Amino acid sequence: MSAREGNPGRRSYDVVIVGGGHNGLVAAAYLARAGRSVLVLERLDHTGGAAVSTRPFAGVDARLSRYSYLVSLLPSKIVRDLGLDFRVRGRTISSYTPAERDGRPTGLLVGGGEARTRAAFARLTGGEREYAAWRRFYGRTGRLAGRIFPTLTEPLPTREELRRRVDDEEAWRTVFEEPLGVAVEEHFTDDLVRGVVLTDALIGTFADAHDASLKQNRCFLYHVIGGGTGAWDVPVGGMGALTDALADAARSAGAVLATGHEAVRIDTDGRGAEVVHRTADGEGVTAARHVLVNASPQALAALTGDTPPAPAEGAQLKVNMLLSRLPRLRDTSVDPREAFAGTFHIAEGYAQLAAAHAQSAAGDLPAAPPSEIYCHSLTDPTILGPDLARRGFQTLTLFGLHTPARLFERDNDAVREELLGATLAQLDAHLAEPLADCLATDADGRPCIEARTPLDLERDLGLPGGHIFHRDLAWPYAQEGAGRWGVGTAHANVLLCGAGAVRGGGVSGVPGHNAAMAVLEDLAG
Repeated sequence: MSAREGNPGRRSYDVVIVGGGHNGLVAAAYLARAGRSVLVLERLDHTGGAAVSTRPFAGVDARLSRYSYLVSLLPSKIVRDLGLDFRVRGRTISSYTPAERDGRPTGLLVGGGEARTRAAFARLTGGEREYAAWRRFYGRTGRLAGRIFPTLTEPLPTREELRRRVDDEEAWRTVFEEPLGVAVEEHFTDDLVRGVVLTDALIGTFADAHDASLKQNRCFLYHVIGGGTGAWDVPVGGMGALTDALADAARSAGAVLATGHEAVRIDTDGRGAEVVHRTADGEGVTAARHVLVNASPQALAALTGDTPPAPAEGAQLKVNMLLSRLPRLRDTSVDPREAFAGTFHIAEGYAQLAAAHAQSAAGDLPAAPPSEIYCHSLTDPTILGPDLARRGFQTLTLFGLHTPARLFERDNDAVREELLGATLAQLDAHLAEPLADCLATDADGRPCIEARTPLDLERDLGLPGGHIFHRDLAWPYAQEGAGRWGVGTAHANVLLCGAGAVRGGGVSGVPGHNAAMAVLEDLAG
């Protein structure tokens, strides 16, 4: 291993970045390209954090996006600025939601053109009203996206500046002031349609539609503004293709990426800092003018000795699967290759989501666990080896909702298996054959399926409470103590560049970009 990949090689840098996830790599690439000396300290033996691709099944040539899996919030500006060899592909189908009406299997397919989507709404709901409401509602969020998304890589606006930029009082009230459930119930009458709309407010966020904290609104906002359109795209080559490209960009610009180096303490007087780091061979100390922390606010507090923020709690089940074929659907009007190409909603009717939240809040697993599924390999078969692709194998990614970390504390392994079984049973109810019959097997004859709970994510990735956003998402306007770019901390020269920064969360690179801009402004005086 070269010094540039395994050893800091010197005792002082302009910037030390703690954590080699995608945001840390974005910051490293920007700062190194600006001529600054940069060291990235990564605890694991590889960079990428949660945005990695791996072959999780023994002897099987399928490289899956193991944790994070879709791209929406990554600005094309970052890809252009850093000259990344990275592409995404859009999905022609947005979603499919199976249902049973009057004793017969049916569903709602969104995508494939306006005429087809209109017909799907009419088939499910028996009229034109819900589709017209859908068009009005998402027309408004589309305009909101176009106005807010460009601000993510600019200095933070104030709340009033952002409100003026939005220039739509109904949209502002819907998203920024009232619980999202109010708007969902005002606009839509069909329970299934209401549920499809609400799901964007619940990804990685444990909340009811009418939660007074509006954390569901903040989650919804970030899910509908991505790219200025709200579209969620598939990373070509898997999510690891992005972090591999970022690592290459950072290294080629001169940044030093030191894996197997765990930062354990940051000492700072506000003008200079020292980072103590540990390796298998012992401890070392590296000096820097600025330190960027690409980790959670809890990890930041542990490093600096400050009072930690309130605990965070994740609330999801992540399941990766490899199938020998896609399962047939009970709803024969839809091709499985279309149904699974977009987001396949399971047990996500509006009433079902409310019931699942209430059951989990009471300390019980949901009787009908809600989840959403998609097939990466339908859009991007490059993640499969040639033989698997030729034989028609497909991947499935499942993301379960409303399963907070507290439910797993009594016995993580046992509850994981119980929840996985209940979740797949909800899917099986809409299939013409059991999913288990379609699962591929690995080299040892075991089914190709793995599940991760919030406690697994905390253990494997250091996510506090398994929270995929490090903490509840923040509004994208000025917050006390966050500074001009949303990355400030209690220490002038220590910045937070991970998902817990203002405008963090998701695979975006935005906190990394903004932390780099803050450093460059400071260095310029």
